Amino acid sequence: MRVAVLDPKSCNPPKCTKECRRFCPAVRMGEDAVVFEKEDSQPRIVEILCSGCGICTRKCPFKAISIVNIADELEKDTSHRYGPNSFQLFRLPIPAPGAVTGLVGANGTGKSTALKILALQLKPNLGEFEQPPEWPEIIRYYRGSGLQPYFEKAARGELKIAYKPQTISAIPETYKGTVEQLLAATDEREILPEIVKQLELKGVLQRDIKVLSGGELQRVAIAAVMTRDADVYLIDEPTSYLDVYQRVRTARAIRSLAAEGKTVISVVHDLAVADYISDYVCIFYGKAGTYGIVSHPHGVREGINIYLNGYLPDSNVRFREEEIRFSTRPPTAEYWDSVEVLLEYEAMTKSFEDFKLIVEPGQIHRGEVIGILGANGIGKTTFVRLLAKEVEPDIGALPETEIKVSYKPQYIKAEEDITVIEGLQAAGGAVVLTSVFKSDVLRPLELTEMEDRLLTELSGGELQRVAIAACLARKADLYLIDEPSAFLDIEQRLATAKVIRHLVHEQGKAALVVEHDMVSISAFADTIAVFSGQPGVEGISHSPVDIRTGMNSFLKEMNVTFRRDHATGRPRVNKQDSRLDREQKQRGEYYYVA
Repeated sequence: MRVAVLDPKSCNPPKCTKECRRFCPAVRMGEDAVVFEKEDSQPRIVEILCSGCGICTRKCPFKAISIVNIADELEKDTSHRYGPNSFQLFRLPIPAPGAVTGLVGANGTGKSTALKILALQLKPNLGEFEQPPEWPEIIRYYRGSGLQPYFEKAARGELKIAYKPQTISAIPETYKGTVEQLLAATDEREILPEIVKQLELKGVLQRDIKVLSGGELQRVAIAAVMTRDADVYLIDEPTSYLDVYQRVRTARAIRSLAAEGKTVISVVHDLAVADYISDYVCIFYGKAGTYGIVSHPHGVREGINIYLNGYLPDSNVRFREEEIRFSTRPPTAEYWDSVEVLLEYEAMTKSFEDFKLIVEPGQIHRGEVIGILGANGIGKTTFVRLLAKEVEPDIGALPETEIKVSYKPQYIKAEEDITVIEGLQAAGGAVVLTSVFKSDVLRPLELTEMEDRLLTELSGGELQRVAIAACLARKADLYLIDEPSAFLDIEQRLATAKVIRHLVHEQGKAALVVEHDMVSISAFADTIAVFSGQPGVEGISHSPVDIRTGMNSFLKEMNVTFRRDHATGRPRVNKQDSRLDREQKQRGEYYYVA
């Protein structure tokens, strides 16, 4: 079965001067490939003559068309298709009462679409987008599976669903007032005091919604969903902007819903949290923006390892060429004393109305990537802004230097209605058009196929990758990158880590990267600067140390330990006070296990 997907955002771009009549003027492949017609001034594919071999030289220069070969047996498993030549989703996750089902997979393969269908915000059309089926036909289609009773209850209006979407930035625009007022309005189960304690929200109850940080807003959104009286809880990306301690506490809170017999389904990109929170795992694979396939449920350890291996044994399908493996030992090289010091900063202090940051003296070397670890509200972003000279210290000062700094902030938003390549050129100039930058940055970050798309049309993960590329495109000696993994899947996070390390090491630059994902920070960091103190009151920035020391120092303060999976080496969170947790704390090894 061949599937052709047309991206109307890329098709017939302004740079194409010929009219789109019977054949697409951008593709120029002629009758031996794809036949087009226009409907409501939009081109659509009416016939696929291309075999999808992938070796033809006559391709759309704007990458508007994807032609892929899919197994014929999947045709009967189509759950939803958005329209002609649009994204197609095969199968759906099976809800499991009294359990948490984790959804893992690459971005753009349909995880959020599946959640919207299960949340009844999107009715599955079974591929019949022109004449969508009604509930009796949908129920008959899924008979014999766990989805049959689910959709039967949905059709009768007997299914209560609580849904937290991926994007939480719209909450301050939708709700006005304090956190306590919002949560009081959603507390249908009368358990607000318990949820406030579980998610540590007592300190923000009297704050206005519009002044909350990303991590605070994320926890408020999760609390608002958990206090609803529902049968099914659907939670899309609950870990974005949360530190390690908050991720573990949030995972425990979500698991408590399953202990009450509720059905819980959650999209998670942090594999350590996915392992901790889930009973079962469904893997999403396919081609981003073209099609997605949902695997059958697997046990959590088996499912995550299958995803990392890139091979589904029950379907005999390899969906990734290379396996993902993790190092169980810290890097042993200690050579920073012999490397040129790029920037040496003295002790500094910066005070705000209700917060104080104390910075210990430290050094940044050429060729060094420093990972910054600390709880939310502890001053990490303030420290980065001090180095970027966006704010001035009250005590102490940065040395006078000609060092150029490039800064990617924590929160990013597309302000201008320009294309991706125009935005990158505005940041880095002609360097973004060089073959070196394309091979070292754009291709690994999967940006070459979206150069002609508008920034305002990008998803959160796409915009994040563009912001990282723009930061690295600027001519600078020091790159300051705040939370680059937000909204990225595990493969994109590891690719980002490789891009940053390669650029810094090869060009003799330096980078400071604020990160909460332990897998990402162990992949890119040479040294670690740990922040301690009391969140929201006082933070202390300690001097950079080696990775092992930094990890142990940070996780000891978080009271969290990690074990390692024997097959893949991936970090797995230990249950608090378990045998392994106690043994590792006694040895002082919180992340790397001998």
